Amino acid sequence: MSQDSQPATALRMIDIHKSYGSLNVIKGVSLEAKDGDVISILGSSGSGKSTLLRCINLLENPSKGEIYLGDEKLELVPSKSGELQAKSRKQLENMRSRIGFVFQNFNLWPHRTVLENITEAPIQVLKQSKDEAVGQAKLILEQVGLVDKIDAYPSHLSGGQQQRIAIARALAMDPQLLLFDEPTSALDPELVNEVLAVMRDLASQGRTMLIVTHEMRFARDVSSQVVFLHEGHIEEQGTPEKLFENPSSARVKAFMSSHQ
Repeated sequence: MSQDSQPATALRMIDIHKSYGSLNVIKGVSLEAKDGDVISILGSSGSGKSTLLRCINLLENPSKGEIYLGDEKLELVPSKSGELQAKSRKQLENMRSRIGFVFQNFNLWPHRTVLENITEAPIQVLKQSKDEAVGQAKLILEQVGLVDKIDAYPSHLSGGQQQRIAIARALAMDPQLLLFDEPTSALDPELVNEVLAVMRDLASQGRTMLIVTHEMRFARDVSSQVVFLHEGHIEEQGTPEKLFENPSSARVKAFMSSHQ
């Protein structure tokens, strides 16, 4: 924390735009997350939520805008197609190693065990010893309640277990920022809560998280801020109490009333 005891800025996105040809998906979004913030990004399908999240670590290349991780600006230059790309591959890889990304469909390596899925990046990217990476993996597996699955392969796990392993894999890099792209939308309803329980635990630990989700009660309970995206721009942003109980926007009101 700084001398005035304000949390440091974990992420800043300034005037982010994203177009696919003539289709403008993100239209000038600016967003800031402080250390320890849990920001839920809500909105109807097609509002640009996942695209915005994927612009943060250049899984999607923005058409315009600036991105900062902490105090570090991601250096971007125009590509031949006009999109922005990382000027330095090394800087991009370094920033990606500090951002954990949990996908909708788990994205685990099917031919590797749970332990191998979790230890690969710490060994290869962070240059941890195998013993150190394995010790850490066991601690994280305890945290997500799956230490008994350490030698299992992803195909032998339920969807909820696979997603908890995907979260464990992200945590193994000890990221500054965790991004969740609709982490429960591919799960059967009875498996959703086991994943949300792990995410609640992370929020309570003070992890900085941006979460694209349709889980309204969860968003209301854990978020420090809620952002409502509509047609590629921020329609409204504020505390969960404000957006869920007293939104200013008629669109947000209609969305909340249909999802209560």
